[in-house]
Amino acid sequence: MSPEPAAQTPPVTFAVHACSRDDREEQARLFNQCFKKAVTAANLHWRYDENPHGASVSFVTRPAGGEGVSGYACSPRRALSFGDERTLAPVGETGDVMTHPEWRKRGLFSDLDRAAMAATKHLGWPCVFGLPNRRSAHIFVELGWEVIGSVRPWTFVLRTDAAARRELAVDGRARAWLAPFTARTCRGARRRRAVLGDGLRTLPLARFPRDVEALARTVEKRFAFMIRRDAEYLNWRFANSPSKLHRIVGVYDGAERFAGYVVVQVPRPGEPVGYLVDVLAHDERALAAALETGIATLESAGASLVRATAIDGSWWQRVLVDVGFRAPKPENHLTVILHPHQTDHPLVKAARDVRGWYFTDGDRDDETMG
Repeated sequence: MSPEPAAQTPPVTFAVHACSRDDREEQARLFNQCFKKAVTAANLHWRYDENPHGASVSFVTRPAGGEGVSGYACSPRRALSFGDERTLAPVGETGDVMTHPEWRKRGLFSDLDRAAMAATKHLGWPCVFGLPNRRSAHIFVELGWEVIGSVRPWTFVLRTDAAARRELAVDGRARAWLAPFTARTCRGARRRRAVLGDGLRTLPLARFPRDVEALARTVEKRFAFMIRRDAEYLNWRFANSPSKLHRIVGVYDGAERFAGYVVVQVPRPGEPVGYLVDVLAHDERALAAALETGIATLESAGASLVRATAIDGSWWQRVLVDVGFRAPKPENHLTVILHPHQTDHPLVKAARDVRGWYFTDGDRDDETMG
């Protein structure tokens, strides 16, 4: 009598599901299985549902009868080109792209990406952009995305304590060894730049005033691609953010004129790094005052290092270099990618040249940096 054949394990079938507010708990559980930075359902509700520029598109892939094992989100940002209101439209930014470690290398991401791009195209968004790391960028390219640039974290050294040196050593031992020299160089550049803002008044703010909108209209005219900074959006993004790590400081020229602002993220307890998150300024004087008060705020909050992210070749990168920020090692970068839906739209044409972007950490999908 021949032996019974071994039982065959049936193949697992998967299906992509569009998510709603009711799925935030499931999405948070998946996120926390994939990343070190934990979130709650309330965090995702803030990120996906409360954005005044529009609700996010999000999906999970579920095995038959199970919870999501892979996820994808795409959030809208209203952008425009050179301040032209006729170009104003929502563009998508990818975020929370993840697969549970036990379910990777099964091709689940491809179906999620196709579903997200189909949904954003249906909504009429002219394009979507993303900032994948070096390990995953090639997957997007294989699915039709365009590589349009790179973005790097720049560092300003305030103090050379042990925590700062350990952080700098990530980019090589020489960086940690040269920390005292780097700190002196940073201080010198900071002093030279700060002088430009003498005479302007700075004031901590709990929320952004409506005056920020007139300021933004002025700055928008200088940039080919810029996310709209209206008071409602900025207050959602920073004043209402769940982490409560952001600090907002306004810059005033005289008693009344709102000339700029800076947003920083103070260090978490026990961490040496604070972040220069966002800035907007009417002119070079206001920019100098905003940058100085941002760095000073982080210094007072106990930061040993200040970080800020900039697209290579952009205006913001040039500003950081001028203030004294130092570049990371060359391989420490994210890739900027673009998925165009409407190739003749002015925002798509502008987006393809990242040198014309106004883009800070405040424009990234992450609620907090680090």
